[in-house]
Amino acid sequence: MEKVICRIKRYDGVKEWYQEYDLPYEKGKTILWALTKIREELDPTLTFSSGCRHAICGSCAVRVNGNAFLACKTSLDHLLSTFETHRLTFEPLNNFKVIRDLVVDWKPKFEKMKEVKPWLIPSKDGDKSNGFRQSAKDFHKISSPTDCILCGVCASECNQLSLNQDEYLDPFILNKAYRFAVDSRDAAPEEHIRPILENGLWKCFHCMQCVSKCPKEIDLASENAYLRQATMNMGERANKGARHAYAFVEDVKNKGRLNEVTLPLKTEGFINTMSRIPFAFRLIKKGKINPFHLPKAVEGIQEVRKIYEFAQGEKES
Repeated sequence: MEKVICRIKRYDGVKEWYQEYDLPYEKGKTILWALTKIREELDPTLTFSSGCRHAICGSCAVRVNGNAFLACKTSLDHLLSTFETHRLTFEPLNNFKVIRDLVVDWKPKFEKMKEVKPWLIPSKDGDKSNGFRQSAKDFHKISSPTDCILCGVCASECNQLSLNQDEYLDPFILNKAYRFAVDSRDAAPEEHIRPILENGLWKCFHCMQCVSKCPKEIDLASENAYLRQATMNMGERANKGARHAYAFVEDVKNKGRLNEVTLPLKTEGFINTMSRIPFAFRLIKKGKINPFHLPKAVEGIQEVRKIYEFAQGEKES
């Protein structure tokens, strides 16, 4: 391969356009190397963000061929092999306001983050002489979420955020809430968790893009599951998300499978479910659901119930 064609989305504050640059191929380089070489040797007007060059500051994240990457950490050879092409399209992160070229505006995101109080709320009963000591076990609970470098990759890949910027918090904000909610030194976990419930906690699509693309391999999906359970432990069980979770658990415990007819009724209530009758008729017509089918218990339902009993015992212990 003699060259890589870099097609970059440009923006000057008024208009947008794509501009191509032919870059001589060099083995073992990164995305950030390519962008830097273009700016230093081909076009000094190209604007992008970068800082530490060691996957610490998180400022160099961009999209390449529709996928978000941390530019300083991602091998150019990996992209060329993955996409099987020498043409790469560079764009700014999705779900952010663009300032110029590949630079995005983080200020609105940081304003949203304040809602979850991303700082330690210490107990007044702490030992002032020794500080708030923490066991190794408790430290390991926060070690992974603390690895977040606020690169924005998870937010760029989030499908729910693409549809609902106003009523859904970015995955890295959920991570911040989780990080302090599980900290043994924090005295008010509910103050980190409650704002998430009020901003679409249950709307996650479970697309797992935030997990698979995180350059720090943070398990954001498990954190989301913990936060949901935490809201229910706080007594917040009247919302659709919690009702759906309980209906799901009840169906599987009773029959080992879901009842697709009664599940919406348990989740949304009778009145809201009636508003979906036209949609239900279309599903019936396509053979997707059978309103007259009453599922029987699966073979081995007693073994399923033993799993429930074991899980309940683990929870109580």
